[in-house]
Amino acid sequence: MTTIAETPTSTRRPARRSRGRWFAQVGWRHLVGVLAVVFSLFPILFVISAAFNPLGTLSSTELLPTGASLENFTNLFDNTAFGHWFLNSLLLAGVASFASIFLSSLAAYAFSRMRFAGRRVGLLALLLIQMFPQFLAIVAIFLIFTTLTDLYPAIGFNTPWGLFLLYMGGALGANTWLMKGFFDTLPKELDESATMDGASHVQVFFRIMLPLVAPILAVTGLLAFIGSINEFIIANVFLTEPESKTLAVGMYGLVAGERNNNFGMFAAGTLLTAIPTVLVFQLLQRYIVSGLTSGAVKG
Repeated sequence: MTTIAETPTSTRRPARRSRGRWFAQVGWRHLVGVLAVVFSLFPILFVISAAFNPLGTLSSTELLPTGASLENFTNLFDNTAFGHWFLNSLLLAGVASFASIFLSSLAAYAFSRMRFAGRRVGLLALLLIQMFPQFLAIVAIFLIFTTLTDLYPAIGFNTPWGLFLLYMGGALGANTWLMKGFFDTLPKELDESATMDGASHVQVFFRIMLPLVAPILAVTGLLAFIGSINEFIIANVFLTEPESKTLAVGMYGLVAGERNNNFGMFAAGTLLTAIPTVLVFQLLQRYIVSGLTSGAVKG
């Protein structure tokens, strides 16, 4: 009888020890992962609930909405210039990211593969300039654009092209350093073999190098697109007319004075603003995760 009574207890102890060992080694990671997911999904669910809240106010928004309506989206397009903000942001972010990638790749290829006077000084200058935020020069830039608006209104205040020039100055340095590091990992035998076959530097760059550095092009393009479409401080200074504003500036104006009443429209605009970034990430995802440089040179 004693042996029969002790058998279940002896079998439970190894099971408890195995569960305790599993939690100590693996289980706590699942717990941390679940908490991180809950923490990340809470603001997203709250914004979705506010966007479809029929009342459209912050005080009436709950995590789980009691009703759903598209009135906030309708008011957003009818009562504001959201369509102009959306197009301005897409145009500015698309052109700025493409130009930044193209110019940065040219500079990175030159710094990585060519040896010329001032190369080291140029790299150090780019690095030092990036240590200071562009906003430190906002007063000087504002005075320059005040004169520039009088002489060339097409690239002055309240124009996307003027803001595009400002974004170019702040993005080239960081992107050039990122791409140069990637170009340095490519074997120089690729350049030498192509040069021996009669290819010029332009042909080597566009036909050989660019396909191999597609992952870093995708990363820098995504960062440039996100940075341009979300930039607020400089755009808020240089864009004052309602139809020339970007999404960040226009959306801020919705909640600057009437945060409670316009929160529903703000949440609806936030959901629509996230669509371009998600689409760009989905389009570039396969380039980011793939290693196109593997197997480029054998032995």
